[in-house]
Amino acid sequence: MKIRQAKQEDAEAILSVYAPYVEETIITFETQVPSLEDFQVRMATIMEKFPYLVAEVDGQILGYTYAHTYYARDAYDWTLELSIYVDRNRRQAGIGQALYDVLEEKLSKQNVVNLLACISLPNEPSIRFHQKRGFEQIGHFKKVGFKFGQWCDTVWMQKRLRDAAVPEPILYKNEEDVL
Repeated sequence: MKIRQAKQEDAEAILSVYAPYVEETIITFETQVPSLEDFQVRMATIMEKFPYLVAEVDGQILGYTYAHTYYARDAYDWTLELSIYVDRNRRQAGIGQALYDVLEEKLSKQNVVNLLACISLPNEPSIRFHQKRGFEQIGHFKKVGFKFGQWCDTVWMQKRLRDAAVPEPILYKNEEDVL
């Protein structure tokens, strides 16, 4: 398995990993699969500052992860929200673990302090995955999303990458700098 920085030409394959989550699950609260063009814009925006990684086996993208701005205020610069999706037929194969290993390493080098994951419920596998990686639950929001005719809760989980009384400036990376 190869973990590498995503490229714009990967957008269609990445979207094919994501689409079943939109269409068939409450794991994302998105209700319509984004167009390829919209997805490419999302990717480009994220890749201006942070890693957007894919897991590839024999040229096939089986999962992806990225970090993005948690909240657009300067004081939040050291706190990022993570997203990860693995091909639904390839979960529990170590792909998510490998993706997060590389993502956390890259974000640490960028001086990121806090990682957040927002998980819709029920999703016990994701909660266990994040707990194993050192995330702890810090919040539970009840009935905040409505999808497939039901109200859904979310939990927020947090991991601290480093202790910093005064954090070092965030180092924003471009594609060549990240890997």
